[in-house]
Amino acid sequence: MTAIDWAILIAVYAVVVGAVVFTQRYMRGVADFLAAGRTAGRYLVSVASGIAGLGAITIVANLQMNYQAGFAMSWWGMSMGLFIMVAAVTGWVNYRFRATRCLTLAEFFERRYSRPFRVYAGLVAFSAGLINFGIFPAVGARFFIYYLGIPERFSLGGLTLDTFPVMMLVLLATAVYSVLAGGQVSVIISDFLQGLFTNIVFVILLVFVVAHVGWDDITWTLLERSGPGTSLVNPFDTNYIGDFNFFYFLIGVMGLFYGAMSWQGTQAYNASAKSAHEAKMGIVLGTWRGIPQSIFTTLIPIVMMTLYFHPDWAALRESAAAVVNGIANPQVADQMRVPIMLSKLLPPGLLGAFAAVMLACFISTHNTYLHSWGSIFIQDVVLPFRRTRLTPVQHVNLLRWSITGVAAFIFLFSLFYKQTEAILLFFALTGAIFAGGSGAVIIGGLYTRWGNTAAAWTAMTLSVALAVSGMVMQLVQGGIDFTLFGRAFSLNGQEVWGLGMPLCTLAYVAVALVRRRPAFDLAGLLGRGRADLTTEEQARTAQPPLWQRVFAITGEFTRGDKFLYVISYIWTLGWIVVFIAVTAFMLSPLGGAWNNAQWVGFWQAYTWIYIVVSVFVLIWFGIGGTRDIIVMLRSLAVMQRDDRDSGVVGKEGNETD
Repeated sequence: MTAIDWAILIAVYAVVVGAVVFTQRYMRGVADFLAAGRTAGRYLVSVASGIAGLGAITIVANLQMNYQAGFAMSWWGMSMGLFIMVAAVTGWVNYRFRATRCLTLAEFFERRYSRPFRVYAGLVAFSAGLINFGIFPAVGARFFIYYLGIPERFSLGGLTLDTFPVMMLVLLATAVYSVLAGGQVSVIISDFLQGLFTNIVFVILLVFVVAHVGWDDITWTLLERSGPGTSLVNPFDTNYIGDFNFFYFLIGVMGLFYGAMSWQGTQAYNASAKSAHEAKMGIVLGTWRGIPQSIFTTLIPIVMMTLYFHPDWAALRESAAAVVNGIANPQVADQMRVPIMLSKLLPPGLLGAFAAVMLACFISTHNTYLHSWGSIFIQDVVLPFRRTRLTPVQHVNLLRWSITGVAAFIFLFSLFYKQTEAILLFFALTGAIFAGGSGAVIIGGLYTRWGNTAAAWTAMTLSVALAVSGMVMQLVQGGIDFTLFGRAFSLNGQEVWGLGMPLCTLAYVAVALVRRRPAFDLAGLLGRGRADLTTEEQARTAQPPLWQRVFAITGEFTRGDKFLYVISYIWTLGWIVVFIAVTAFMLSPLGGAWNNAQWVGFWQAYTWIYIVVSVFVLIWFGIGGTRDIIVMLRSLAVMQRDDRDSGVVGKEGNETD
């Protein structure tokens, strides 16, 4: 790191802290702290939630995965674009949840099922989230230690201290401050700025590494490393690629629909949009927002693989290998392989820019997750037991103490927990504790009148039992291995989640049909049928022409909204056509199959298309997001707060919703 690298890193840190200091004055109530007063526009929600969901740990995790899988996984992800588009344009789950005006998912559970179930679901979500969140500081801190080449120990005042816990403490303190100061108001604006900066650097880095390393060296490596059944470029020849194979992708597709809004790490964004329609449009924009991130996490590990295996990069490889081989934990060494090589490749300026990106991603994810899990514990576990309503100041202070407690827990968890599997598989297993059953509970609650409380309890309890059993096996015997009906099985975290989804769904439906109850007033929960319909609801119920309804275009769409839908359909369906045509050709007896060299040519074209589109996206979202911030701050400056708008259900609670 040169002086210019440190200057870039410090400047980004200063901008983040400055944004928090400036925006904290706009946080004046509980709804502001929890959901930014429900004033966020689509671009602000899309970019901020995107970077919050990305995070330093997710970048490291995806670099780790794609170092194993190469381009092959991107092919199956191309078909997933259709499923993502269907979920986005229909507003699947998200639109209906926002229409309930609930501040947390468990508040919806209380309104739809019962208060005891809210507490139970809140405890499950909180516990699963804490465990899942537990390794975030460790992965982030280790990245900075190895990427920046910081010694593992240092001296201070005559004492020799370990760098690892000190690094975690410094990074966590910054994230905690950004949450405590202004709640979701500060979080969403600072996350937007960090997300915009991150995507800019991603595009610059992509152009640099491709130009510097060259496609000839990349092609040579991909062809040399692609053996029978383990191709890094041919998605039809990946039978033995390990944990990140076709079934990993297939379970992800199932989870896209089943698990919509199940994971509550970014729960505040579900309630922050200024309307249900704006929330849906923010999800549609995610199709475009994710393009720079997607191509970065796909291409960078492939380029780093080139540096590790191509003979012309031997000196760089040996320098990086010396650091990697010095890491005792094999999982940590595997996680740090790509970042360490990247630190050896990047020149001054870009070295600091990527460090600043990872700092931004660390802060954005940690402040969002701290906010989510701290809020869920208070809103869904503590407050349902209170008989009297807190004042807004008491309520916000209680939330702040909870958030601080979450930070203390993850610091200690990261300090002592030893990772034994890939990050994404750890995510899947710990997330399955809640997400295995919550999908059935959410979908059944939002889309059926016959779903009931007994069904919800059954699905959630089964989910906990399956995932916790998997975690115990992982800890005790080093893997999820068992024998059933005389046959041996070995599962990873993703497969445990995949098993839980259909089992919990069947349990929910069976119990709901056996223990029939009076039909639930779903229209009332969604705010429909009232005499005082909002302007948005009146527009939604207006029937547009049939061709528009076919494409999920409803009455509240403006001309600009319709244009956004059209170009999103064109982009997504265009890649679907490519996917179907090439797949049909590969499987047909007449067409035969492309060889690996032809597949490399395809991926080269794919990469440049994504990079060019990414530049357009940066300009587009930068303008839209800046406008949304201005509108949001103006709204927060003049809007009247209602102290009862606090997420508490009952006589003392959110009666005006």
